[in-house]
Amino acid sequence: MTIDFQISGLDPQHFAHLRGMDDAALARHHALRHVAEVKPGIPDRILMRDAEPGEVVLLVNHEHLPVDSPYRSRHAVFVLESALADGVAPYRAVNDVPDVLRSRLLSLRAFNAQHMIVGADVVEGTAVETLIERFLARPEVRYIHAHYAKPGCYACLIERA
Repeated sequence: MTIDFQISGLDPQHFAHLRGMDDAALARHHALRHVAEVKPGIPDRILMRDAEPGEVVLLVNHEHLPVDSPYRSRHAVFVLESALADGVAPYRAVNDVPDVLRSRLLSLRAFNAQHMIVGADVVEGTAVETLIERFLARPEVRYIHAHYAKPGCYACLIERA
């Protein structure tokens, strides 16, 4: 059985208030500007791709699970500064795993309707579809959060398509 899934990047509107800020203003928002030096290296959470060398990213603290649950969570994420421009749409794809996920060790956490973890596992990005399908085959699973396993930071949302 194949279960269709959708991967979604973060909405750039969450970070639009940071657009055009100088480093001092970013610091007041607990954010840092950084220039990517190598690829792969810095995974953007809006467009779901690695920053190219020379591209500017912002390191920000983001609440990726703003729910009424013990698992409410926030962590540092990178976003491309250029992705904060008006009209930029976040990554959305059905049954397609972007290279930024495929090339890394991932931790997947499956949540139910009460935002409680009902499944969790670690998988190489090259084999992530198998774990996604295993979790989404369970009727109690409402959504999955993918995290980059080594640093532990949020990567993206995975849902049934």
